Amino acid sequence: MKVLLYTENEHMVGKSGLGKAIKHQMKALDSVGIKYTTNSKEDYDILHINTYFPKSYFLAKKAKKNGKKIVYHAHSTEEDYKNGFIFAKQTSKLFKKWLIKCYSLGDVIVTPTIYSKKLLQGYKGLENKKIYDVSNGIELDFFKKDEKLGEEFRKKYGYTKDDKVIFGIGLYIERKGIVDFVELARRLPEYKFIWFGYSPLLAATKPVKKAVHTKLDNLIFAGYVDQEMIKAAMSGGDLFLFPTLEETEGIPIIEACACKCNAIIRDIPIFEDWLIDGKNVYKARLVDDFENKIKLFFDGKLPSLTDNAYEIAKKRSIKTVGKKLEKIYKEVEHSK
Repeated sequence: MKVLLYTENEHMVGKSGLGKAIKHQMKALDSVGIKYTTNSKEDYDILHINTYFPKSYFLAKKAKKNGKKIVYHAHSTEEDYKNGFIFAKQTSKLFKKWLIKCYSLGDVIVTPTIYSKKLLQGYKGLENKKIYDVSNGIELDFFKKDEKLGEEFRKKYGYTKDDKVIFGIGLYIERKGIVDFVELARRLPEYKFIWFGYSPLLAATKPVKKAVHTKLDNLIFAGYVDQEMIKAAMSGGDLFLFPTLEETEGIPIIEACACKCNAIIRDIPIFEDWLIDGKNVYKARLVDDFENKIKLFFDGKLPSLTDNAYEIAKKRSIKTVGKKLEKIYKEVEHSK
């Protein structure tokens, strides 16, 4: 069995969560010894397709015509699209129709969580499809707390050992909660705030542009950084703030769990069944709630939950993902 892992415009999606998910797929397949290629000109048995762009759609159509088996990976939904870039709300229904057109070409669909699976099952045209929930996974060997790296993180951004550092991660899009992050920095000048991630502001909504142009003494926009720096922030920062409004999984929170970093996340449906308020993370809904939880945390009134959080990451190891994908491929390969 040989799998074609296909990703259109990889250079464009490489710095996003999707890009990270695709790298994890490769490592997952390596971990269980499944042969794969990323070259669509090579021969293959199963097409595992990660993107919904036009070339991806036509490649899937061609593969189907040639009798190839197709696993379509649903990394996107209408729900996580519509709170993103400018004009996204106005075009979300068209986007949903296109997703259905693409995903319906799959013999099976894979999506990161039970939550995104339920969303897709509610789409007319996909209700009878076999849909599997498989985490995008976490590199447990890489994402672990590193005290030395944590010190380097503080030194690089000018933080003292006594500074209380809160960090966020995400593209410059409204859905990631960047507007609330900046508002919290404004309300809480006694703490340091730093945001990792970047996307062109030309495509951003007005509230996001305003947020990113905000100048505060306690706020840094660090831009895009490599994985090493994310691990450094998770090792040297005091609190990960994840005020995202919608996700299909949310890789950064799994990485934070792996690094045993305390976190306050948005209380939204995607996190309902596996991230539990007061057990492995803390949750908040509105800006006032986040502000209150942050103060309680730094006042020592909310205990650390990092040991419990680590169990979340363990269940989503790359090897576990590899075994699940292997099982799906074998089922697809032998299906009629």
